Parts: sequence; C-alpha cells; structure tokens
Amino acid sequence: MELYDAVPSLDLADFTSGNPARKHQFVQELGRAYQNIGFVAIKNHGLNDELQNQLYDWVKRFFTLDDSIKQKYEIPELRGQRGYIGRMKEQAKDHKTPDLKEHYHVGQTVTDSDPIKAEYPDNIFPAEMPEFGKYAVEAYRTLENTGRTMLKAISLFLGLDENYFEDKVHNGNSILRAIHYFPIQNPDILPPDAVRAAAHGDINLITLLMGASSEGLQVLRRDGVWIPITALPNQIVVNVGDMIERHTNNVLKSTIHRVVNPPREKMNTSRYSIPFFMHPRSDMDLSCLPNCISSENPKHYPDISAGAFLDERLAQIFKK
Repeated sequence: MELYDAVPSLDLADFTSGNPARKHQFVQELGRAYQNIGFVAIKNHGLNDELQNQLYDWVKRFFTLDDSIKQKYEIPELRGQRGYIGRMKEQAKDHKTPDLKEHYHVGQTVTDSDPIKAEYPDNIFPAEMPEFGKYAVEAYRTLENTGRTMLKAISLFLGLDENYFEDKVHNGNSILRAIHYFPIQNPDILPPDAVRAAAHGDINLITLLMGASSEGLQVLRRDGVWIPITALPNQIVVNVGDMIERHTNNVLKSTIHRVVNPPREKMNTSRYSIPFFMHPRSDMDLSCLPNCISSENPKHYPDISAGAFLDERLAQIFKK
C-alpha cells in the first residue's frame, strides 16, 4: 500500500499527446493512484476559466433566490434527479443526519434517436435566469468528454480495449450537481453529527470536480488518516466511484471522502461546489471483470446492472 500525503497531479495532455511513452506513463501513474488513494488532480482537462467562472456566478445567483422561487424547481417524483433539491434532503449512506446543503441537478440530454431517452426526465432550468442552463449544459458536455478520455486511460490500465467504456457511457445517466453549503447562523442548534457532507463514496463510475469556492473536502487515506484535497486553479479533481470499484472487484478504489464544517467563526459563510458524476447507461453490466478476479482477489460482489445498483443507492441516500 502506497500512502500519499496529497492527491497526485497528472497532465491529461500526456495521454492525448500522441507520444506512446508519455501516454503509457500517464496510464501507469493514474492506475497506481486509483489503486491507492482513488483521487487525482488533472490539468489540461478542457474546462476553461471563463466557463467555470460564469457557471459559478449563475449558480451563486440561483441559490440566493428566495426559497419560494427555488422550490418551484423541486419535483419530488423525480427523486432528486433533475432540478432543485432543498436543504437537508440528502444524507450519506449509514449516516443519520442529512447533509447541510442544497443542490441543483442537470442531467443527460439525448440528441440522437437513442431509445434510452425514455428513461430520462427533461432538464429543469430556472426561468428567472436562462443563462444558468446555458452554462450548465456547456460544462456538462465538456466534463463528459473529459470523463470519456479518463475512462480510456482506466481501460488501458485494466488491460482492456481503450474504447471499452465508450458504448457504456454513450448517453449515460450522468449528473452535473451544483451544490450550496448554506450558512449556519447558529451552530448550537445543529445535531452534533451535522456536517456539510458526511463521509461517503460516490455511486458512479468517476467524478470530475471543478474547483470549489473554499476548502473543506477531505479524503480518507488507507491508513485511516484524513487528508485535504487541494487542486491548483488550473486543475480538476477526478476520483473513482463505487461502480468502478465494484466492476474491478476492488482493484481500483472508491475512496471515502467528506466535506467538513468550517471553523465556528466561518459557519455563517457559504461554500459552493460543482461535481460531475459520470454514470453509464442503466443496462451496463457491473459484474466483476474476469481479469480482476483471482485466487488472491476472489469475486467480492454479485452480478448487477448499473441501473439496479443506482436504484439501491438512491433509496439509501434519499430514503426513497
């Protein structure tokens, strides 16, 4: 087991350079990080500063709207898959108290004749600010493309064809989530275990996170030590989700992470974050890959589809 003091930094341009040696080195370093800490910081990811800044600006404007306006975009029957999700509606698996956050979900838009379109509800965007949807969709497409490139590198590390995931993520059920960790004016009224985001692993294949507005994100290292996740302004953080961990029979690690509360004197301030949760199509077979099963690493999970696994986890976190 290799212990990292910080999340490793890699350059995606090494993978896309056309230079076989640089590409191979990127794949090996990525795989080593994902076998140990489960997180990397990536530069040359394709998401420019202007798009990030514009999206964050409109996200902040939305969350400052009156609750009566925000709640127009909360549709309970969608189980939080599109639109606004109100304060303290989501809780981590095995954690009793909901997270101190509210968020907004943007999902897949199917533009071809793919019948999977019937599985997805339409996106919901606030009529009060049409620019919100414009920048959210642009960021969604950019991060989706970056995620496909990252999955190519993961495939090669696993000894699979480089395009192994391509048909599995085409029109996948991915989600862009804008999160507002709202200010707490009186921390004394909170339950003792109330935190911005309790310790959890992500459900999906991989998560791509553009820089948050403040610190607080931590990852649980294999020796039980929590370390802060920091990325430079020109980087995004990309981590392995539970679907990849399950599919690789624990060869790659979906590492537990959390967002801790700030110091008491800063509890009355907001924190914003925008992760992109890359999901496959619902019919993807998440059965453990044969080449990840051995006498030293026997099969740990029963066979399941991505859609069935997602339903299980949504029932846990939204108390379906």
